[in-house]
Amino acid sequence: MNVKNKDTIKLLTRLFANYVRKHRLKLIISIFCMVIVAGATALNAWMMQPVLDEIFINKNQTLIVLIPIAVVIIAFFKGIASYIQSIFMSYIGYKLVADIQHQMFRAAIRCDLSYHNEVNSGTILSRFIQDVGALSRGVHNVIINIIKDSLTFIFLIGVMFYHDTKLAFLALFVFPIVIYPIRLIGKRLRKISKNTQIGFGVLTSKLSESFSAIKTIKAFGSENFESRRIDKEIDNIFNLTYKSTKVNSIARPLMEIVSGCAIGGIIFIGGSQVILGQTTPGTFFSFLTALLMAYQPVKSLASLNATLQVAMASAERVFEILDKKPLIKETKFPKDNELKFQDKNNINISKISFKYPSSTKLILKNINLEIFNGERVALVGYSGAGKTTLLNLLPRFFDPSKGRIEIGGIDIKNLSFSFIRNYFSLVSQDIVLFDETIKYNICYGPNIYSKTDLQNACNKSHCTEFIKKFPKGFNEIVGENGSKLSGGQKQRVAIARAFIRNSPFLLLDEATSSLDSRSEKKIQDSLDKLISKKTALIIAHRLSTVIDADRIAIINNGEIADIGKHSTLIKSSKIYKHLHELQFKKQNEKIF
Repeated sequence: MNVKNKDTIKLLTRLFANYVRKHRLKLIISIFCMVIVAGATALNAWMMQPVLDEIFINKNQTLIVLIPIAVVIIAFFKGIASYIQSIFMSYIGYKLVADIQHQMFRAAIRCDLSYHNEVNSGTILSRFIQDVGALSRGVHNVIINIIKDSLTFIFLIGVMFYHDTKLAFLALFVFPIVIYPIRLIGKRLRKISKNTQIGFGVLTSKLSESFSAIKTIKAFGSENFESRRIDKEIDNIFNLTYKSTKVNSIARPLMEIVSGCAIGGIIFIGGSQVILGQTTPGTFFSFLTALLMAYQPVKSLASLNATLQVAMASAERVFEILDKKPLIKETKFPKDNELKFQDKNNINISKISFKYPSSTKLILKNINLEIFNGERVALVGYSGAGKTTLLNLLPRFFDPSKGRIEIGGIDIKNLSFSFIRNYFSLVSQDIVLFDETIKYNICYGPNIYSKTDLQNACNKSHCTEFIKKFPKGFNEIVGENGSKLSGGQKQRVAIARAFIRNSPFLLLDEATSSLDSRSEKKIQDSLDKLISKKTALIIAHRLSTVIDADRIAIINNGEIADIGKHSTLIKSSKIYKHLHELQFKKQNEKIF
């Protein structure tokens, strides 16, 4: 048994054990119904013998009444059994899709940020929709066809052996001939199918990217350029799917040729026996009917391997997500309660170094910083210095490569995710809003907030003034990623989230970057009031917003180059002085 076959058996075993076995009662009933369908098909073939011999040749008056009644009864039970097995197997197939998608989403949403940074969303969407659909169709067809067609084939072969053993062996001889080319076709299809699903992932990603950047595309007059870019991916998928169809289509004509040769030979030999009086016409025609009917399930079984290989290619990609384990793991024995009873929880960043999993370059190098309870610390520096990366380590979006971070003397790795993520409120420069109501976006998360909490958060963040202008107020849908809101309004909604969450530690990454001067002053006043009672780590390119910080840490090339108050750094730090001069120059340029 080669590696591919072992992989296929392993994947099928896993699918059956995890997703099909739980529906075994429906499966057993379906199999019983398939036995009825297969038996009824064989009975129809067998009845050709009494129809010809007894009715047409011997003129049997009794059977001319009984056989039509029998045909109707057989058709009735066959129809009922076919319906029951169809709805039960459809239920199993649809439930398999739902169960896998439930697990896939949970697995994907729990993956580290590093995984989502490396794998584009289009690939995940393609696996979630295209691959799961192909997997379900494949497994559904395999379960139905391999049982129903095998049973039908066995019953019909039984009829053939009942009538003529020698002719039955002759008819069966040709079946193994087509097995080898069909296996080769299946291997080829699996490879093509995998490339096709990858192509769907790339197309989905680029379509999503194009539609989200539609304003930029139009601004640069790039409609034709984008169309050509998407056309390339569409043509790639077309070529792959057409290639798959051409390969898959080989199986049926191959079976037609082989079965045609076999049937021609059987007609010659069986017809000769009828002419010589060695068998009756009814017996021969019953045998021939069974043979013709037997080739239909064989043809289905021949294409089954191709369907199976397409499904297994999708299964491999689906299980890649299901088996993806986050590198950042939650502690089994959290020490959350030890912090709840402490008044002062200083944050100590000790000898921290960090690099992304896909990179060899250190982004942070030996960072040491203690943030005292109630202190306002600002991080400034040139773009790409590592400020946002350091901020992302605190809520454990990433874990440091070296060193440790402590809150109140407890390593954050010994705190639960729910505690550590609730301990920090993040307002980022990259605002993400859901296509839901304003209320939903402000109150987002598992916590329940009162109407008073919502109103207070909106007042403090100056959201109330623009929310009142919407016809539905708090129930206004903001559109995809807040498309109905301006940049400043989206920023204020994000700040309102921080107000309503009321976490003890604030992480502000360019929290006022999208606001005009008037709005910025209002928000900055509100933030000052909020921060005065909390601990805060602030990233800001506008030094004017952090001049009053208790301490300012200058990050340069992943290291803390200097730290102190504004009044000290403006004199002692060349980097800080240069940043200040650059900003002052830009402000003067704006004035003139």
